[in-house]
Amino acid sequence: MQFRPLGSTGLTVPVIGLGAGHIGSPHLSDSHVDSLLQTAFDNGVTLIDTARSYDLSEKRIGHFAKRKRDKLTLCTKVGYGIEGVEDWSYEAVSRGIDDALVSLHTDHIDIVYLHSCSLPHLQHSDSIKALLDAKAAGKIRLAGYSGENEALGWAVESGHFDVIECSVNVCDQRSISWQVEAATKRGMGVIAKRPIANAPWRFAEVPKGEYAEEYWWRWKTMNIDRQGLEKLETAVRFAAFTPGVSCAIAGTHRGEHLLQILLAAKKGALPEDLYRHIRAAFHSNDPGWWVGEV
Repeated sequence: MQFRPLGSTGLTVPVIGLGAGHIGSPHLSDSHVDSLLQTAFDNGVTLIDTARSYDLSEKRIGHFAKRKRDKLTLCTKVGYGIEGVEDWSYEAVSRGIDDALVSLHTDHIDIVYLHSCSLPHLQHSDSIKALLDAKAAGKIRLAGYSGENEALGWAVESGHFDVIECSVNVCDQRSISWQVEAATKRGMGVIAKRPIANAPWRFAEVPKGEYAEEYWWRWKTMNIDRQGLEKLETAVRFAAFTPGVSCAIAGTHRGEHLLQILLAAKKGALPEDLYRHIRAAFHSNDPGWWVGEV
């Protein structure tokens, strides 16, 4: 596994991290999840990204992480879902962090993001203050924002955050020359989510309810010439080696799928002409509303 600096934050992270949304499903057994986490760890995937809203994910990660906490970078997302508390309030963020510390069996969390907090809430709520107070108290190491579009741009320019997490993939490139570039210049860490764009090539026809519908249309419209490379490999190498990206988080609950992504990432960056072709295909086909998918 290749490791890279997370901007100028002082953390070093793997090129591929694990997106832990799927492993929160109650339909998966604890033993299955533990096996996946062990596979990830054994192959250098030491950054695990979860969220308060991912069902059992935090607790399952915590069960695994307490055995090797010092070797893992743990990330979660907060700001909502506290019973009787207004979302994006100071209390919602601070209690979300405290709950996550318990679930993850740790005394600190490496990165905590405000999770798709809207621009008005970013500008006018106490959510950022709660995040920064938790950082000052040592509960979190880095303050992050996970989201897209105008809110993401404001978060980068605000100077309050150390890390951003946003969609970077062949079908979702709007952030690359805006927020990713701006964040990189500021020394912020950049984590790419949905690096394979939810694999829209899986579907012969437009999918329904798979959260890949928009990416499916974009993929078909762009009609990328992959120069003989497999679709998965093209997608992984594009996202993980886009300039400014430190780590791309692969969301999966299957060990074999994770290993396929890791094999693709080991091949490094795409040939420069193919990378430029994919960038051009997005820009030339974008009707103006191919914005970041939240």
